[in-house]
Amino acid sequence: SWVCPLPLRPYAMCCRVGSGSPRPPYGTSGSENVFHSQDMPYEYYLAQMRTCPKECHCPPSIPNTVYCDNKGLKTIPSVPPHTWYLYLQNNQIEVVSSDSLRNATQLRWLNLNRNKITSAGVEEGVFLSLASLLHLYMEDNLLTAIPTPLPPTLEQLRLSKNQISKIPPGAFIGLDHLVLLDLQGNKLQDDSVTEASLKGLTNLVQINLAKNGLKNMPLGLPPTTTQLFLDGNSIEKIPTDYFKDLPKVAFLRLNRNKLVDGGLPKHIFNLSSILDLQLSHNQLTQVPQIPASLEHLHLNNNQIKSVNGTSICPASTSAMDNYVQDQGPQLRYLRLDGNEIKPPIPVDLMACFYHLRAVVI
Repeated sequence: SWVCPLPLRPYAMCCRVGSGSPRPPYGTSGSENVFHSQDMPYEYYLAQMRTCPKECHCPPSIPNTVYCDNKGLKTIPSVPPHTWYLYLQNNQIEVVSSDSLRNATQLRWLNLNRNKITSAGVEEGVFLSLASLLHLYMEDNLLTAIPTPLPPTLEQLRLSKNQISKIPPGAFIGLDHLVLLDLQGNKLQDDSVTEASLKGLTNLVQINLAKNGLKNMPLGLPPTTTQLFLDGNSIEKIPTDYFKDLPKVAFLRLNRNKLVDGGLPKHIFNLSSILDLQLSHNQLTQVPQIPASLEHLHLNNNQIKSVNGTSICPASTSAMDNYVQDQGPQLRYLRLDGNEIKPPIPVDLMACFYHLRAVVI
């Protein structure tokens, strides 16, 4: 690969819902933690320490937090009252029962990643009773369906790397606070992701449907969708009016699908909201038309033989001189390696995209 010697401005997805591995918002040190500890009644604090399960760790410096991860547990231990953050990942747990979470009435975060939980092992209504739950993590288990019903307080639901093949109609009804839904690496097909199955997600920001069995663009996504991840499916085309009801899409990932030139209508990406477009590892032979707002474009590992800056420029050459710098094309990063394109970078490309800081060929 060849990278132009211009400095690349770091690019970050500044979105709260896209953060990584969950940890409580209180660190092991710092003024936030000290204040929280001092603000807690001593009797309450002492009771919490005494009721900590013997299999777990309840650090005094992080109140309301119970760590039971990596303990080889086969069942959920008795959860102390007033627990806010419960970590049970990397165990051998098969069942989530109401009895095991009977005392967890104030639970905010529940991490059950990497266990052996089946859909049959999730007692019906067990999560609905957790009236303060914000984040539920059940990645890398043996679920075959979305666990329902879910509490209306929920903000993040992470269910990647399961065996989910269906979303019951109405599964998300009442989840007005859900902003992140991660279903990556399951067995969902087109008939599972519909307007009926997604109904209720009125404030969704990020949905991850990567590595499923989709052959078409998913239907019924809420108009609030900002981040749409569809990598690793078998999608060949995008309907002409697909984004008509998705005015806020800013991050679109369609890497490792089966997209061809004919599957991308001419103005399909003409969205003023879009900032990051990823179409790597497809079967494209041409660079698609892009909007002026786009900042990052990934087209590596396609079958593109050349790039013409004039033809893909979202503004006419005559109009470029009249543009105020912030109003012209905003492309900053362009990746084209893994195609049949040879350096140098075409002059007309740089003439159009004067914000470009890195081009990978």
